[in-house]
Amino acid sequence: MNIIDDIRARQTDLARIRRDIHAHPELAFDEHRTSEIVAKHLESLGIETHRGIGRTGVVGVIRAGSSTRAIGLRADMDALPITERNTFDHRSRHAGRMHACGHDGHTTMLLGAAEYLSKHRNFDGTVVLIFQPAEEGEGGAPAMLADGMLERFPCDMIFGMHNWPGLPVGSFGVFPGPVMASSDQWEIDIIGRGAHAAMPQQGLDPIVAGAALVQSLQHLITRTRDPLEPAVLSVTQFHAGEAYNAIPDRASLMGTVRALSHEERDRLEAAIGRVAEGIGAAHGVQTAYRYRRGYPPTINAPAPTELCAQAARIVAGESGVLDGLRPSMGAEDFAYFAQARPGCYVWIGNGPGTGGCTLHNPHYDFNDEALPIGASYWVKLVETALPKP
Repeated sequence: MNIIDDIRARQTDLARIRRDIHAHPELAFDEHRTSEIVAKHLESLGIETHRGIGRTGVVGVIRAGSSTRAIGLRADMDALPITERNTFDHRSRHAGRMHACGHDGHTTMLLGAAEYLSKHRNFDGTVVLIFQPAEEGEGGAPAMLADGMLERFPCDMIFGMHNWPGLPVGSFGVFPGPVMASSDQWEIDIIGRGAHAAMPQQGLDPIVAGAALVQSLQHLITRTRDPLEPAVLSVTQFHAGEAYNAIPDRASLMGTVRALSHEERDRLEAAIGRVAEGIGAAHGVQTAYRYRRGYPPTINAPAPTELCAQAARIVAGESGVLDGLRPSMGAEDFAYFAQARPGCYVWIGNGPGTGGCTLHNPHYDFNDEALPIGASYWVKLVETALPKP
C-alpha cells in the first residue's frame, strides 16, 4: 500500500473531522454546518473557496503551473433520514438522521487531499474540489450544474468515489461503462366501479385488474428484456379499499425501475404504459399512468477510467484494483456530472459488511482506515491526470 506519508501522518486528525461530521448529520440541502466546516477548512489552507453553489454546495479551486487543463473531484456531504443504532461515541446526535452511506468519509477524504495538494502542488493545471449537497435522492448534482458550476469552474473531466462495504480496505473497484443504475418511479391509478362485495357483477373490480397488472409487469423483465441487459422493475405499493365487504372504485400501484442503459430505461418507460393500458382494456377499467425520471445511469467514460485505474494501481498495487466487478443497481447523482463531462466513478473498499455495516443500514459506519487511502488516491489521480511537463 502506497499511502502518502504526509497524509498518513494526518490520519488521526482526519478521523476526528470525519467523526465530528458523522455525529452531526444533515439532510439534503440542509448541510449548513457541514458546508461551513468544509469552507473554513479550505480557506485555512489558502484555497480559493466558493460557498452556496447549488444552495449548500462548496467549491474549492487549486491552481498550479501554466496548463489550461482542469479536472473536478467530487465528494457528497448529505446524510439519510435513518435512526442510528450504533452506540459508539461519534454516533448521531440528531434523532432520525444518520450518515448511513459514508458521505462523512467522502467529504473528509477530499479535504485530506486538498490539504496535500494545496501545499505541494505537484501538478500542472487546475483542480476543482466539488463538495456536493443532496445526493440522496434530491439531486444536488443537477442543482450545482443549474447554478452554473461548470461555467464558473470549467472541468475537462470529473471524478467521483464511493466507499463500498464488501470490498477489502485498500482495494478499489474501477471499470468502464455502466457502474450504477438509473432510478425512476412510476404510478398507475386503476379506476373501476365500486360495488357490494357480495354482488361483484355490479362493479368493475380494480383490485383484480391490479393483481393482473402486477403479474404482467414482471413479464417485462422475464420475457421481453434481453437477459444480458440488467434491469429491475419492482412493485412496491398496492393501495385499494376501505371495507372488507365493499369492492372499491379505484386502486393504485407504485414502484421503481432501474436500468444500466438509456435505451433500456426508455423501453421500460414505454412498456409499462402499454401494459397498463392493455390490462385496463381487458378488465374494462380505466388507467392513469405517471412516470417520473430520477437519476440517470452512471456510465464511466474510457479515458477517465484509465486515469483512475492508473492512480489506484499507484496506491493499492495491481492486485488492489478490481476491474471485473459487476455494476450496482443502486443509483447515484454523479451521473449528471458524468453526462456533462467525461467522468469516472470508482468504489473504495470499506471492509466487510458484517454486523450491519452495509450502506443505508442503521448500524453502518465509515471505516477510518480508508481515509488516508482515499486521500492518497485523489492526490495520485491529480498528478496522473495533470502531470507536470
